Amino acid sequence: MEILCYTREPEEDMIYAKRLAYSMHLAWKDESGEWVPFHHNEGILYAKAVQKEDGTLIAKSLRNPWMFAKPDGGYGVAAVRTEAEGEADEEAEGCILLFSSNDMVHWKEQGLFRLQQSGQIKEVRCSYQKQEKSYRLLWKDGNDCWRQGDSSALSGKGLKEPGVTIDIKQDQIVVSELEWTTVCAGNVLEIPEEDGQYLLKKLMTPVCRDMQVFLGDKRIDAKETVSKADLHKLTAKALYSDGTSVVRKIDWTEGKEADGKVTGTVHQEHFPFPFAENRADPCCMYWHGKYYYIATNDADGNHTLYIRCAETLEKIVEAKEVLLLDSQTYPDIGGLLWAPEFHEIGGNLYIFHAATEGEFFREESRVMKLKDGGDPMRREDWSAPKLVVKKDGTPLCEAGKVISLDMTTFDYMGKVYAMWSQRQFLPVDQGAWLYLAQIDEEEPWKLISDPVCIALPEYGWENNHTFVVEGPYALERGGQLMITYSGAAVDATYTVGLLKPVMGTDILNPKNWQKSNYPLMSSRSSKGQYGPGHNSYLLDENGLLWNFYHARDGVEAPRSSGARRVHFDVDGEPMLDLVEEIDIPEEFRTVEVKVIPLFLYKL
Repeated sequence: MEILCYTREPEEDMIYAKRLAYSMHLAWKDESGEWVPFHHNEGILYAKAVQKEDGTLIAKSLRNPWMFAKPDGGYGVAAVRTEAEGEADEEAEGCILLFSSNDMVHWKEQGLFRLQQSGQIKEVRCSYQKQEKSYRLLWKDGNDCWRQGDSSALSGKGLKEPGVTIDIKQDQIVVSELEWTTVCAGNVLEIPEEDGQYLLKKLMTPVCRDMQVFLGDKRIDAKETVSKADLHKLTAKALYSDGTSVVRKIDWTEGKEADGKVTGTVHQEHFPFPFAENRADPCCMYWHGKYYYIATNDADGNHTLYIRCAETLEKIVEAKEVLLLDSQTYPDIGGLLWAPEFHEIGGNLYIFHAATEGEFFREESRVMKLKDGGDPMRREDWSAPKLVVKKDGTPLCEAGKVISLDMTTFDYMGKVYAMWSQRQFLPVDQGAWLYLAQIDEEEPWKLISDPVCIALPEYGWENNHTFVVEGPYALERGGQLMITYSGAAVDATYTVGLLKPVMGTDILNPKNWQKSNYPLMSSRSSKGQYGPGHNSYLLDENGLLWNFYHARDGVEAPRSSGARRVHFDVDGEPMLDLVEEIDIPEEFRTVEVKVIPLFLYKL
């Protein structure tokens, strides 16, 4: 399979800014010879920011990526590192930026590799020479001269011998047929079909290809009959283009059999977007047989929190809102009520949220507890918000200098942890980072370990417009803990990324966490939804996982709530871009089975 790497020409800042365009994108050539972009024509590989001594970050981008095959079967990318907006990077003079990967999806930044002592490098090419057992590097310097050097390994600080000037004519890659974007092409690499199929399954949004009916593990085909007694034991299995499948329940239309057949509809909840305007950071919970929904209220400047309750998930859309918390009841709650989340810990129900007693710079995480036997819809049944404190009993953050928000919790190896976003403003603004600590199960507003930083806003999609990572939320699949989180500004550039720990290790050690290099969800994930982010998850009574998130139905529109089913890809990682129309297309929503005639059934 032929794979093309490229960067894009930037578009309007809120649509596709330079920090997004100047990343490596991938496309594949289909059977008709057309180039098809992976992952919504969005960057797959981004350069990491550089951290200064005071903790602040300097964003970086990349230009002119060049892919090459490695002798071990993996892949590499050589690129020119630039400043965030594409300007020359003085710190990278004479160097190229190297990456390595086993599958072209999960990349590791190896760092800068020196090719010459000084001066800018404009372009680079790299290939492995089997006979010489070394890498050949070609690069164009600042004077548009091509130079060449060889290295037995792309490790260490750089070439052992200086490169020599050579006479070479630059090959041009003709990509005029790429009508879907203005590209700055890198190169085309032929990869094994197996690797190409993995890319298709991993980086292309799957679509439903077939719907089959099952009774237990047995497939029921069109020629078979079932008894009416077994009708409600039947399930539908949706088969997707990536080889995955999802089991759904069937809603049968009984009493209207025709020619011994019964028709059913594959069950699918419908959430219009938006289903709740001016409601951001949504969280939905299935608890004691009912669904509860809560979100940040942007309509009144974040001075109130309202809660909804419904008997079914879909009825959350029309459920009545009840006031739960305001900025007048408690002396230390003066506003900016942000990101409420339901969490059950040790059999008790809590709401984690952030609030301030006055100004923005005193925003801090808090916890409310539902009394024993209490009704979540009654504000009188909730305790006053308690301030989150460190293990020595002091506040989590120094008020006026550091804020905390978006606290979430999860279990790991029998212990309960909290993760949150924390931003230092003084003495310098470091941006928002993700922190983690173990908490007391009996009093979850108390940390019992020191906080550690797990993630920084290193990539262009995390520091676009502002250096922020926030809104973490946990999910588990196949024994793997995963954390999705949001990055960049809370405007149309907002995105969702993925963090995973190495299972079985100490998750309070930042080295045991892995971050995806590209966003899972962005303004390109679903047409007409801008800046999706700050999502949470709900496992419904049918065993399906739902993603609740906020986005905007226009670049300047308010943040509003949306929901869709979470699909899991070939690696068991969440795919957040499978919209309802392709999850179960219209042609697969109706199923039909033959039933045993009633008089035979009675016999």
